[in-house]
Amino acid sequence: MGSKRVAFIGLGVMGFPMAGHLATAGHQVTVYNRSAGKAEAWTGKYGGRREPTAAGAASGAEMVMCCVGNDDDVRAVTLGPDGALTTMRPGTILVDHTTASATVAREVFDAAKARGVRFLDAPVSGGQAGAENGKLTIMVGGEETAFAEAQDVLACYGRAVTLMGPSGAGQLTKMVNQICIAGLVQALAEGVNFARHAGLDTDRVLDVIGKGAAQSWQMDNRGKTMAADSFNFGFAVDWMRKDLSICIDEARHNGAGLPVTALVDQFYARLQARGGGRWDTSSLVRLLNDKS
Repeated sequence: MGSKRVAFIGLGVMGFPMAGHLATAGHQVTVYNRSAGKAEAWTGKYGGRREPTAAGAASGAEMVMCCVGNDDDVRAVTLGPDGALTTMRPGTILVDHTTASATVAREVFDAAKARGVRFLDAPVSGGQAGAENGKLTIMVGGEETAFAEAQDVLACYGRAVTLMGPSGAGQLTKMVNQICIAGLVQALAEGVNFARHAGLDTDRVLDVIGKGAAQSWQMDNRGKTMAADSFNFGFAVDWMRKDLSICIDEARHNGAGLPVTALVDQFYARLQARGGGRWDTSSLVRLLNDKS
């Protein structure tokens, strides 16, 4: 894979290290972030260039990646008056790593296609640690030819990069991911709380059942910290509620029943009301600990 001129828009806890992997791999990276201080910090660490607008960062790039907050942010940095599509040339590729709706993915796909730009919706899973270690799972929606051209670049920070179907399929797959996680974390919280009430050594319980059918990434990485009441890392409650709202809204349109997901979403709302919006999602166990 030769060096490419790439732009990265959005340097949060995920985007900052993801863009860093591109620079480390030898690509020529230009960055944009809404708060200029993060862009300055990124260029101070990795070199490259920073621009004051998404359009400026995208100008001259062969590929543009963005990783921002929500649907409105995606629209602003792609379709807005200073958005990437205002300067991207025909034949280039725009990749959105934001966890957003399938609706906005299709909207940007259509707008990009009208300009001759290829678009991939490519949300990621693996959290901040996965971004920092370059081991994200990337679920992609879009056309096969664009995916084939982008795949090696995305592999700079993805251990599994998979085309799931046409535009929107990446976002829909990420919804499935979040639905599965929501129920799993609640079940893990209940199991940890039950073990405590039963007078068991919770860490030993997790070690034993983690070698059997109950094993999961959440158990391996969040079970013991959940038992220790430690929630100052990982994926925040605020972010999970944003993601679950996307899942629940999509389910209203496609007819899928999400009773457990809707219930867990309300549990997360209770944590937010307690000031726990920035706690890790495994903080669900606190609602069982004190019944507040």
